[in-house]
Amino acid sequence: MLKFILMVLLMTLVVDSWITVQVSLFLASFMFGVYSLNGFSFSCLGLGFGMDYIAYILILLSFWIMALVVGSSQKIENFKDFDKMFLLVNVFLLLSLVLTFSCLDYLMFYICFESSLIPTMILILGWGYQPERLQAGVYMLFYTLFGSLPLLISILSLYSTGGSVTFGLSFVPNCSVSLFGVWYVCSVMAFIVKLPVYLVHLWLPKAHVEAPVAGSMILAGVLLKLGGYGLVRVCPLFIHSAVDFSWLWVSVGLLGGIFVSFMCLRQTDIKALIAYSSVAHMGLVLCGLSVFSWWGLSGAVSVMVGHGLCSSGLFCLANMVYERLGSRSLFISKGLLSFMPTMGLWWFLLSAGNMAAPPTVNLLGEISLILSVVSWVVLTMLPVALLSFLSAAYSLYMFSLSQHGKYFSALFSCCSGKVREYLVLMLHWLPLNILVLKGSIFIY
Repeated sequence: MLKFILMVLLMTLVVDSWITVQVSLFLASFMFGVYSLNGFSFSCLGLGFGMDYIAYILILLSFWIMALVVGSSQKIENFKDFDKMFLLVNVFLLLSLVLTFSCLDYLMFYICFESSLIPTMILILGWGYQPERLQAGVYMLFYTLFGSLPLLISILSLYSTGGSVTFGLSFVPNCSVSLFGVWYVCSVMAFIVKLPVYLVHLWLPKAHVEAPVAGSMILAGVLLKLGGYGLVRVCPLFIHSAVDFSWLWVSVGLLGGIFVSFMCLRQTDIKALIAYSSVAHMGLVLCGLSVFSWWGLSGAVSVMVGHGLCSSGLFCLANMVYERLGSRSLFISKGLLSFMPTMGLWWFLLSAGNMAAPPTVNLLGEISLILSVVSWVVLTMLPVALLSFLSAAYSLYMFSLSQHGKYFSALFSCCSGKVREYLVLMLHWLPLNILVLKGSIFIY
């Protein structure tokens, strides 16, 4: 693990060359993928660092998405406008993500978890499109800090009472049921906000709408997965309270996902629609992690990976439309099939992936999640069915409204797509469909 962290640090020395950083990221992805063939255990990767299969999958996803982020942000490189600073911020964001997924103690995990907020804020404030990006950054900062400060107090209390904050060695001492429940809520609230769950999700659409394409892709691709990964690590400490609170999180996840899906059906901004769909998907992930079953855990990891690839690709597509039309409105950008016909295929493929159509990883994950939630309580069958239906509904709504209809604009022709753009979209779509052949890697 240390060799990969050193490799990321060395990338800071070559930020003068855009292509060198991009090739290095793809090379790191390939090397990290081959690295698993030799096998590894949880703690054989260096002092204080280690990983299991969940951490391995998410680190590999981080390398892959970051390489695609650099490939899709060519406009910044063309204008030579702080392009070195842009690459430096992205490399430090990647470093914080890799450290977060490979930490072996809760305090270091908290520090790296929160450190990813700083490069993300710089991306939104430095390369955002609209004047409202300052408000979006403040929303993101305060929502995250509101949830994370109780987590810090919880970790310090864990050390003072248990004597250790190492994964697998920490334990929560016996205390009253009410105090145990409050301790549990304080510990998971940071990850609930980061996931994000309905009711604490307002920072996400604002951050996505105001962020550049790099910020949106890395936010949807990896940063939302920090919440799910944190729940996997923290919930076993409070297993009794977590089981007692399962009904709450399953209810919030399912009903919140349904409410957000209805909100998606009335969105006119493409990026806002994709951002709200992320909230609906993460609600189902929360349900799978809350029922404490192998089906739920493997399904949650599958959906996190599939959503990371699919949602990142959709944000990349939305940015390609925005660069040509100067608008993200679905009413202005309708009829794109006659305007950019070769892009229509990618809109269809990624919209199908967003609704968990076969043969994507999303389908594999949603089947596992549906089985885990319905086997927990049969009454959840109706909201789960409604959530799946609405997921298909807003994906079809986005595709049909953007691709069909009569195109109204003063712009009559433009480039339908470049080889670089098709390559980035292909590298989103291929892993999304090929990983289903190796579904066993999502079983923890």
